[in-house]
Amino acid sequence: MMFTSIKKKLASALIFGTLAYLPIQANAWGMIGHRVVGEIADSYLKVKTRKAIQSILGAESLAMSANWGDFIKSDSTYNYMYNWHFVNLPEGLDQAGLYKILETEKTPNLYNKIPDLIAILKKSSSTADQKKLALRMLVHLAGDLCQPMHVAHKDDLGGNRVSVSWFNEKSNLHRVWDEQLIEYQQLSYTEFAKAINHPSAIQLYNWQNTSLKDCIFESYKVCSKIYDNTKPDSKLSYRYNFDWVETLNQQLLKGGVRLAKMLNDIYG
Repeated sequence: MMFTSIKKKLASALIFGTLAYLPIQANAWGMIGHRVVGEIADSYLKVKTRKAIQSILGAESLAMSANWGDFIKSDSTYNYMYNWHFVNLPEGLDQAGLYKILETEKTPNLYNKIPDLIAILKKSSSTADQKKLALRMLVHLAGDLCQPMHVAHKDDLGGNRVSVSWFNEKSNLHRVWDEQLIEYQQLSYTEFAKAINHPSAIQLYNWQNTSLKDCIFESYKVCSKIYDNTKPDSKLSYRYNFDWVETLNQQLLKGGVRLAKMLNDIYG
């Protein structure tokens, strides 16, 4: 009887630990980063697109809607969306190998859910509630799309199991890229967006004409570089920021530009 009780307690602890962990792995960019992506996207919207978005979200801006996809993790009704935030990929893939995985993987993920959300927004028969949910999630996933650790390795849970320190504070690789590197810049989301929203004409054209597969492959290449240059138990601080802040800025900027392109293609 005592053994059975112990087993039940251990099982309960394991379940609780797993559930408590799940939202951590799926977060991307943190609140500031997602709002930066939404704020940048807003600057590239066409007039028709802006009106369509306002008819769905009302006074809620893209920046404010950008974190809804993480906020609703507090409601178990939306647990089915957990896998939407990322796509697990093994290391060492070339472009063809990555494409093959994306095309054959049937589990809901970052790659295959974005087209589904776009389809809901395009469909005239979609209800107002369906459109609001789809738009909020599209804004969020467009940010996730450019967070390199969201196309990372399954075995380390997207870098969550890669222990590092950030300015002598215990952390992990995923958290550094979600929040700590961004927060270190000491900027509000509006200040951040204004500071980095200066793409060249060539960058703007290329980023607006990149397929969804290529967006993921680009992030995957950045992710691979991060893994190669951030070993477990690394002590990260000033030098890490110096080495990676431009990559961080470009990924956030790409996210905003590409989100605007998705929305303009739907409504423009």
